[in-house]
Amino acid sequence: MAERSEGSAAEPVHDAVSDRRDSARVPLKLLVREVALGGSFEERDGHLALGGVDFAALHPPVGTRFELRFLLPGGRQEIRAVAEVLRITREGERYGAHLRFVEIPIDAELAIARYLQA
Repeated sequence: MAERSEGSAAEPVHDAVSDRRDSARVPLKLLVREVALGGSFEERDGHLALGGVDFAALHPPVGTRFELRFLLPGGRQEIRAVAEVLRITREGERYGAHLRFVEIPIDAELAIARYLQA
């Protein structure tokens, strides 16, 4: 997966110049929890792209790892992955955490790619 440069905290969430993605984004519900903290998964509204996800968050530090669980729209198989915070953006009072997948089964990555190409 391609490396992406980190942006500044003042970037808007949908800045077309700094927002370089491998694919289109699709909205979905995510279950997330910080790897270091463990505990229960929290549901978040997010967006899925080929290389990772984004969701509203309370400004986790860059490098923080999250466990993710989600279903592709219309799918039945739960996808589980670990993703790392690449950057945080801010739009008004809202912070967005942008994560890239660092641990994801190949069959899950292929399922995401097939879904996003459809």
